[in-house]
Amino acid sequence: MSAGWRTLLLRIGDRCPEYGGSADHKEHIETCYGMLSREYEHSRDAIFEFLLQCAEQLPHKIPFFGVLIGLINLDNEDFAKDIVDTTQANLQDALHNENRDRIRILLRFLGGLMCSKVVVPNSIIETFETLLSSAATILDEETGNPSWQPRADFYVYCILASLPWGGPELFEQVPDEFERVLVGIQSYLSIRRHFDDIAFSVFETDEGHSPNKKDFMEDLWERIQVLSRSGWKVKSVPKPHLSFEAQLVAGKSHRLSPISCPPPNLSQTSSEILKGQEKHEADLKYPQRLRRLHIFPTNKAEVMQPIDRFVVEECILDVLLFFNGWSNFQFIWPWQEWSYVKDLPKWAPQRVFVQEVLEREIRLSYFEKIKQSIEDAAELEELLPPKAGPSFKFLSDESSENTDGHKLSKELVGMIRGKKHLRDIILWVEEQIIPTNGAEFALDVVSQTLLDIGSKSFTHLITVLERYGQVISKLCPNEEMQLLLMDEVSAYWKNSTQLTAIAIDRMMGYRLISNLAIVKWVFSPANVEQFHVSDRPWEVHSFVLAFILRNAVSKTYNRISDLRKEIQSLKKGLQGAKKVSANAIKELEEAQSVLEIVEGQPAPAEKPGRLRRLQAYADKAKHEEVTMEESLEAKGALLARALEESKDLLKLLFKRFVDVLTERLPPVSADGEIPNLRAGDQNVNFAGGDHESATMEIDNENGADKNSEPNGQNTKNGYNIGELEQWCLCTLGYLKSFSRQYATEVSIVIPLLKFSYFCMDILLDQIVVKNVGPTGLSSFLPHMTRIRCTGAKYKDCTLRNDLLKRIISLACQTFDGSTNHLISCTDLVSHSNVG
Repeated sequence: MSAGWRTLLLRIGDRCPEYGGSADHKEHIETCYGMLSREYEHSRDAIFEFLLQCAEQLPHKIPFFGVLIGLINLDNEDFAKDIVDTTQANLQDALHNENRDRIRILLRFLGGLMCSKVVVPNSIIETFETLLSSAATILDEETGNPSWQPRADFYVYCILASLPWGGPELFEQVPDEFERVLVGIQSYLSIRRHFDDIAFSVFETDEGHSPNKKDFMEDLWERIQVLSRSGWKVKSVPKPHLSFEAQLVAGKSHRLSPISCPPPNLSQTSSEILKGQEKHEADLKYPQRLRRLHIFPTNKAEVMQPIDRFVVEECILDVLLFFNGWSNFQFIWPWQEWSYVKDLPKWAPQRVFVQEVLEREIRLSYFEKIKQSIEDAAELEELLPPKAGPSFKFLSDESSENTDGHKLSKELVGMIRGKKHLRDIILWVEEQIIPTNGAEFALDVVSQTLLDIGSKSFTHLITVLERYGQVISKLCPNEEMQLLLMDEVSAYWKNSTQLTAIAIDRMMGYRLISNLAIVKWVFSPANVEQFHVSDRPWEVHSFVLAFILRNAVSKTYNRISDLRKEIQSLKKGLQGAKKVSANAIKELEEAQSVLEIVEGQPAPAEKPGRLRRLQAYADKAKHEEVTMEESLEAKGALLARALEESKDLLKLLFKRFVDVLTERLPPVSADGEIPNLRAGDQNVNFAGGDHESATMEIDNENGADKNSEPNGQNTKNGYNIGELEQWCLCTLGYLKSFSRQYATEVSIVIPLLKFSYFCMDILLDQIVVKNVGPTGLSSFLPHMTRIRCTGAKYKDCTLRNDLLKRIISLACQTFDGSTNHLISCTDLVSHSNVG
């Protein structure tokens, strides 16, 4: 029976009309309530906890859970009161722990309880007003900190997001108080800063990113206003409480205890850079949705009311939030609907997407299984990656056994099997291979052979690197040789990029390869040319090219984090050691100071044995103090070194990005107009067609557009963006993504980066700080033609001029007219070498 009521709770409302079914939800609620009533005496605590859990993890069913609690409230007011009190306590805890999703969902739950007469409506109003007051305080320059506007926006968003669920009842039961809340929201929106994330849109000329467009908060407020004018009628939110209204009205409504919001983080600095870092921290804790989800075909979106579309979007995001770890379809997919992508250019996003999905499936399963799964779309077989396996350069056969490489590889295998000492192997390499064939040939033989020996398993690889890593280290004393080593790894595992990354990652762990060398390797010409035809270079969870790069950055910062923790621990330990040492010395001195007269002469009163013990204890405590100080000094030196490494790493990383973009971005026109990378290349000789992003079409019987096909397939297949433009779009996207992921780390070293490379200051300000007003920058734009080019690499002023104009224009188009300038025009002159 205990499993029965849980199952009923989980399935409640599944087939109601609002969710596309036709079942009567009233009957299901009554059945569920009857079973809960029978189980209540034996399972009160279990029912209590499970109801709360369901409300938080199945938030689209909150109206049904609210009705159940309302019915229980008729018989057991204490149970309902405990639900209300616990929900209030959970909300209070979520506010102080900054648990965004829990705050949003619990507010919706309280609205559902209010609809079922469990919570007093005025309590909801008071909660809203507390959140509004906190939001307004945050924006106040004197008592708050406008850098934390993301938190204030989030509070107001939570209120607005709950109104489709509880707004109609508030409008009906407490209209004056509810109107006061709406006026407060309007007032808040009038003083907040417009939010618009258009980073790099200057390169794309995307109208959807215009600063004049409404941001998400403004868009949501407009939807709520439309809802208000329509009498608060929401079709997409179930209203099961209406079927039980005659019963629920007899229940006692409970008052919600007041909540409190965390005090605003007061700014302790006038530095614009530090304020930018504060804003970045706020953005990390309270990330904002940028715009609507583009998931509905045009013919469906047009018939949906704005608020209904918002409700559906919220439900979709909730499902993704709570069920993303369960995302297993047994490798079954209607691949025939995607077969058309085979005819698209190799850089077309849909083709790349299918290619990457198939590769990831093979990683999770095996080649034959996935090949079988696409039998209905045999055209896609050419998008499958090659069967995984090593590609050993010195594999023995009759035709190749007489080459030097094969002979030496075979000899090295024999030495390893014969358990030759490491010194003997290094000596053999230095005396038998390098003098005759050179260091590069020696690295070729050694690396390929060791990789082959370690290819059987991850454990084999680790064992080989532990035992014979010094041989590789001797051959790779500099970055140039380390780049060749990574080329050898990539060549050996050319049919398994996952194992390429694993091997390079392990080599970095054993300090055979530096993180700077990894950055240079990822930006080598061969790898750069792959940026637009595969997301593998930048997919964090794909074990490939720039996963290695991100892994290198992550490992660097993990090491810094660990060192900081160790230093903090040592500091605390040192304080304790100093205290112990001081007490020991004090006790020894006090014992030594107690004298007695022996034969007319002063002598220590304490026994010699105790004095020796006190002396030994004091010496030991002092030794521990000195040892801890030395450890702290050593850790401090390691941290300083790691911080320098991180600075060099980020400096090199952004320099490489700027270099490759400078070489490939199309030129700016004479009048300064930025080219539209999405305009399409008219010289591409393949079928043209719509190049809109894929949409999730609804089945044809539900009214899909006749001119559309499932999964974004169009009747005219094609992709009319040229290869160079697609490369630029992808690389700019990777730069934006990478900068966001490591914005915290970048912000720490931003002063160095701002002066380390031309125009880096403006680029980083846009990525991290986002606080420059357009007035000063845009007026300075015409002077960009007089850039002084320095260094042999930038003798061509046109390339440098174009990139700097792009980045200046980018900064100008990003902001909303604020007069807060991060850097003055004078700074721009000095930082950017502008004449």
